[in-house]
Amino acid sequence: MGAVGYSALHESAAWLDLATRGKIRATGEDRARLLHAMLSNAVATLQPGQGNYHFLLNAQGRILADANLYVFAGHILLDLEPELTQRVYEHLDHYIIADDVQLENVTEELATIAVEGPKADEIAGVAVPAEAGSHIESDGMIMARTSASGQPGLWFFLDPARKAELIRRLERAGAVAATPEEARVVRVENGFPRHGDDFGESTLPQETQQSRALSFTKGCYLGQEIVERIRSRGQVHRVLVKLAIEGTEPPEQGSPVLAGGQEIGKLSSPVYSPRQGCSLGLAIIRRDFAAPGTTVTVGGRPGQVVR
Repeated sequence: MGAVGYSALHESAAWLDLATRGKIRATGEDRARLLHAMLSNAVATLQPGQGNYHFLLNAQGRILADANLYVFAGHILLDLEPELTQRVYEHLDHYIIADDVQLENVTEELATIAVEGPKADEIAGVAVPAEAGSHIESDGMIMARTSASGQPGLWFFLDPARKAELIRRLERAGAVAATPEEARVVRVENGFPRHGDDFGESTLPQETQQSRALSFTKGCYLGQEIVERIRSRGQVHRVLVKLAIEGTEPPEQGSPVLAGGQEIGKLSSPVYSPRQGCSLGLAIIRRDFAAPGTTVTVGGRPGQVVR
């Protein structure tokens, strides 16, 4: 792993090329109503310029996908992990029956460049409201407040033909390039899970501890009954935690996490953290062992729950 982008993510700001992320545009009079009924967070109450983070659940309350959602005057934009785009498109399209909703895959029309780090706003040079999901349009680009690494961040959605121009401007302002691996290390240091790496179709929403994806006041949506049942009972049996593991070479993805001589989960997103001087990873483990300081063994190495 390089060091320049990693340091910038912690100390100033780095840019990330997220051009492969998927984009689905929803238009039509019923677009907010449909998405409100399909996604785990509020949609109908959002105004243009606002946005938030969502899970798309199946009828059993398991996570099919996650997405950032942004509301505009004439449409709603979903921003997704690359591998989820077609699945989400087909899933939503299946539920359009008599609704006035049109879906369009606009991935090829919108590149994504992220600027993340404590000086992201200063280097990006744009004034976006501080609330997560807020966004503005200027100079033919969309600027949104979100993050891939868990650091303060702003994402630019723009014509792919203008990507190189934007990168040059950001670098003149002081941003440096961060590699996907550098961003991944910072993401894990921040305990920031990623769909496909740390949770997926076997995961219940509350197991991720990502309460920012859930609204408990919006009413009915697909999978809501399970989510509400968990809330009313007060807990799930497993939760996502961050683990610190001895050694500079992290154990493999999927390594068993053991405590008290029994397997309590499996390691995900293993990395080495230069700042913390040890290996790190995430894991969805049994709640009984999730308290910070709990001693575990991961891939045969000593470790502990740190979050």
